[in-house]
Order: sequence, then C-alpha cells, then structure tokens
Amino acid sequence: MARNLWIGKPGLLREIPQAARSWDRSAELNVTEFKSLDGQITAIAPARTARRLKFSWEWLEPADADHLVRLARRVNGPGMLGRNAYAGRTVVVLDPASVNLLDPYQAAAQSTHPSGADHWFTVQGAITISPFTDDVVLGSCEDAATRIGWRHSVWPGWPVMPGMKVSWLLPPDWVAGLSTAQLDWTDVDGGYLASESASGTTVTGTAPDGAAFVTPVGGPGATGMTGLAGACLTIGEAPVALALGEGCPAMAVTGCTDTPAPRLPYRNIGIDLVEVAGAAL
Repeated sequence: MARNLWIGKPGLLREIPQAARSWDRSAELNVTEFKSLDGQITAIAPARTARRLKFSWEWLEPADADHLVRLARRVNGPGMLGRNAYAGRTVVVLDPASVNLLDPYQAAAQSTHPSGADHWFTVQGAITISPFTDDVVLGSCEDAATRIGWRHSVWPGWPVMPGMKVSWLLPPDWVAGLSTAQLDWTDVDGGYLASESASGTTVTGTAPDGAAFVTPVGGPGATGMTGLAGACLTIGEAPVALALGEGCPAMAVTGCTDTPAPRLPYRNIGIDLVEVAGAAL
C-alpha cells in the first residue's frame, strides 16, 4: 500500500506525509456478553463489523491541518485542493497499513445478498452468483467472454488520485492462461475515462489525469464454476493473494481536536472517523 495517509473527498484526496504520533485502527466488534446465574456466558454480536480510525499529529504543517479541519467542520470552498467542493458527507481514507483495499467480506467471497449484487456485477456476458459452503459464493459463467466487476459499497469505484500506481490480482484459482485482469478508470462523477488490461491474473496501471475512481474487472476466460475469493487491490506495491480485505470504506468524521503547537504556525491535530454506509452531514 501507499505508505502515507491519503484523506479527503472523492477526487480531492490529500497526502499527509507526516507520520501520526498515535494511530488506532481497531474494528468495532459490538460484542454483548450475558452471564447466567451459574456463571456461563453467552455472547451476541452482529454479523458484520465496522472500522474506527483515530489519528493524532504533533507539529502538523498548517496546510495539512487546515485540510483535516475542513473535513471535520464540513467547510466548503476552494481550499479543498483548489476546488469549490462541499466538505461534508462521506470521507475517503487510504490507510497506509492496509494491504488489500477490497471489503473484507468481498475479499473472502462472502455476501449477504443471494445474487452477490453487493460485491459484484456483470460488465459483459453472463454469470450467476450462488451461495456455497460456509457462506462463500461461487460464480457460474455462461459465456467465456464474461467480464465481472468488483463493486464498491458506496462510491462508483475505489478512490484514487492521478498518478497513483494501482495493481489488481484476480482470485488465485483463476487460470492465468485464460484470464484477463482489467482496471477501469472513471472521473469524480463516475464517467468512464480509460481502461488498462493484461492477459493473466494481474494488471498494474497508473491513474490518468482526471481519474477519481478505479473499478477492478476480471474475465475468467472459460465457462463453468469459478471462485471469487482471494482477489487483491493495492496501491503502490504488489498485490498478495488471499490477503485480508481491509477495505477503503466510506467514513464520517466524528471528532476533531485542534490545538496550537508550542511553535506557531504548526498545530497539534486529532481526528476520529467511523465506517458508515452513508452520512447525512
């Protein structure tokens, strides 16, 4: 992954090169315990977990501090990387510790939808998604020319900025001699810009000018059943098969601290975020 934090609105991501003084990226498990009179414990938890992120910096550069405060306070204006864009609603965070930007359940080929429509869509041809053992799903390709797209849960694709080097690895049980790996670049409104593809299970491309999102696509190159688990989408380094999907979820800012550093104009900044399905902010 890119080893610096990128944060902002889609199409307006800013790189924060300074390492955070503290950084917590724990998931919110929401486990509730019930203890019976005889001492036995029953635990109840939701089927899905959400991520929380907490960052704090000391002596942060003023421009970087202003960018984070704009996001937290939802301040409109050209300060958002030179564009007059609304700073509210969902926020993009490209976490430098994440190896695989796919959703964790998507990377593991688990879906709460019988059709798999929450994680995959048909670009061309025909594929039928069906549940399999332990909630892992498989796809049945009815056409050798089928192309399958991986779907982000909130945005038209995975957020990028022009010049970013993106790599995409197809599921490990796809046959390299038959498969095609592809990256589709789109602008901030979801409009198609360009594609890069390669024969085999891996493709690497550089986000072109105007690119705000990338959608990973794959073609199995054969009919019949095909697995969907184990794919990997990375920025800035080689993808790893079966890597835990840590996602690039839409997030909302839930807290912010802003105190002057001992030497002005530097500032000490803290920001808290939580994974959301949407944000009415």
